Amino acid sequence: MTSAELEALLGLLGRARHIVIGTAADPASRAGGERIAEAWGGVVLATVTWPEVAASWLRQARRFAAPEPDAWVVSATPAGWAGMTRRLLRSTSWSPHRTVLTSASAGCPLPGLRGVRADGTTWET
Repeated sequence: MTSAELEALLGLLGRARHIVIGTAADPASRAGGERIAEAWGGVVLATVTWPEVAASWLRQARRFAAPEPDAWVVSATPAGWAGMTRRLLRSTSWSPHRTVLTSASAGCPLPGLRGVRADGTTWET
C-alpha cells in the first residue's frame, strides 16, 4: 500500500468514528490491514481475516458484519474478496455503500463500493 493510497483511503472514511477492517490471509493484505489500523484515528471494532478459498466464508462474514461499524475497510485480493462479497450479500446486513477497498481489490463492480488506487485517486461504482 502506497502512502498516497493510505491518505486517500483515510479521506474516503470521512467522519466515520469506528470501522471494521477485513483482510485476505496473504501477507500483503494483512500488512495493508495493519497499516490502516495504525493510521486510523478512530476505533477499530474488529479485524477479520479470511482465506482465498473457503467452503462458505460464513463465519468470517458474520464476524465482519456483526459490529455494525460506520464503515468497513477491505485489504484483500480479488479472489478472496469475491467469495466474501457473495457470502456477505447472502447472509448478513453488510452494506457496500459503507465499504472502502484498497487498490488490491479496485474495480469490484458491486454498486455502492468505493475504493482507492495506488496513485491515490479514488473510484466508485
